[in-house]
Amino acid sequence: MDVPAAENSGHPRRWAILGVLVISLLVVVLDNTVLNVALRTIADPQRGLGAGQSQLEWAINSYTLVFAGLLFTAGILADRLGRRITLTVGLVLFGLASLASAYAQSADQLIWARALMGLGAAAVMPSTLSIISNVFDPRERGRAIGVWAGAVGLGVAIGPIVGGLLLQHFWWGSVFLINVPVVIAGVVLVSVLVPESRDPRPGRIDLVGVLLSIVGLTLLTYGVIEGGEQGFGRPQAWIPLVASVAVLAGFVLYERRIAFPSLDVKLFGIPQFSASVGAIGLVFFAAMGAMFFSAFYLQLVRGYGPLASGALFVPFAVAQMVFAPRSAAMVKRFGPKLVSTVGLILVAAGLAGWMVVGATTPIWVVGALFFLMGVGMANVMPPATEAIMSVLPREKAGVGSAVSNTIRQIGGALGVAALGAVVSSSYRDDVTTATAGLPTAAREVARESISGAYGVAEQAGPAGDALIRSANDAFITAMHHASIGSTIFALLGALVAAIWLPGKRPATAPAPTSAEGLAEEQGIELVDAS
Repeated sequence: MDVPAAENSGHPRRWAILGVLVISLLVVVLDNTVLNVALRTIADPQRGLGAGQSQLEWAINSYTLVFAGLLFTAGILADRLGRRITLTVGLVLFGLASLASAYAQSADQLIWARALMGLGAAAVMPSTLSIISNVFDPRERGRAIGVWAGAVGLGVAIGPIVGGLLLQHFWWGSVFLINVPVVIAGVVLVSVLVPESRDPRPGRIDLVGVLLSIVGLTLLTYGVIEGGEQGFGRPQAWIPLVASVAVLAGFVLYERRIAFPSLDVKLFGIPQFSASVGAIGLVFFAAMGAMFFSAFYLQLVRGYGPLASGALFVPFAVAQMVFAPRSAAMVKRFGPKLVSTVGLILVAAGLAGWMVVGATTPIWVVGALFFLMGVGMANVMPPATEAIMSVLPREKAGVGSAVSNTIRQIGGALGVAALGAVVSSSYRDDVTTATAGLPTAAREVARESISGAYGVAEQAGPAGDALIRSANDAFITAMHHASIGSTIFALLGALVAAIWLPGKRPATAPAPTSAEGLAEEQGIELVDAS
């Protein structure tokens, strides 16, 4: 990699490279934000696939679980084979899987296609962050990571609007086709601008560890989803949960014994590292679960179409775009402890506001809550991510990136599963009385989800209005219960940040430990594959 003069060890094209990486990141972020807007349409038997609540959650979680389970391997592959080639392969695979998702003929096919998309995303995400760590000088890295995190907000802003426009004019699969032109642009620009870099002393790939992590996380999320559907006392829920604990415990023990682990569990003995990971996991657990139930609130209880409901997510995105790039300056002035703690408290305040949101709450209040959550997350992600990356030397950036993104995805997946389970369980209990007079088949559909209740109401004639009122009341109550849980987890994140994150004095990056790292520090040209 070409390295400029010793006064700045960053790549001369680093800001142009950052722009390319933002485009590559957008394709991953767009996917989930677009899907959130399309959930109701996919659930519709006439216009979509007739997916049930559990299938909708798996459409999200199949992607996330594959993504999270393979991030460790993707980070190691990026360090070993090259970050640019890993990024390119991930983009191509993601684009092909997007085509498969767009033309899925059933909910099950969509779930499998989404899992394949997660495989491509697993290669994209850690590559972008590790390339940033390698082309930017440590003194500029915090600002670059702030821009990287702000790109997440940009994706959140573009996704719902574009998704809503597409759903108004085309079939539901068009929301996945939007990924294809972004993938094409990303592949071309990566090949032209991004330099290749790798770890000259890579370790072996930990296949056993990867398999254990995938199995453990899949069992964990499956158990949580089944708990929401059937009750946590049923064998379908507690058996997978118990098995997941055993598998994940085996994963940790195995990773401690081998020479080249997919996750170096010893890193969690560093307070700065473990606290940053914990804060990221907790804030995404809280926020992504809330995003899941808020999409149904806007489109069903409030009756907004996909475009209008997508527009209501824009305040969250604007807050991220405005505040995330400025977070580095805030950290420099006040320290990561104070910035992250305040950010998490703001997220908790935004989530707590959903406890009083009802069917007639002024819609500007909802927009204000999204904005408050966005400001908070914009001041959590960049300092926490920078704290994680600063623990590792540059040549191991792929591993650090993999850990950061894996915890983020696991937190989001479990947030959707756990808070979705709370919503499902509470909704089902409260709506039971209103469905008592319905035929057995219709009663089961109406009790499964609020989407099902709306479908039954359309066929129920005059009795449909009463069913819709009861379903709305039951869903709002369930949403309030889930809001309590999400707020508690955000406050736990604030507590973690306040106790263990470093104060105003920034932590220094450790000395390089390989030939590549030493060469970059000394301004020596080691690899140039651009």
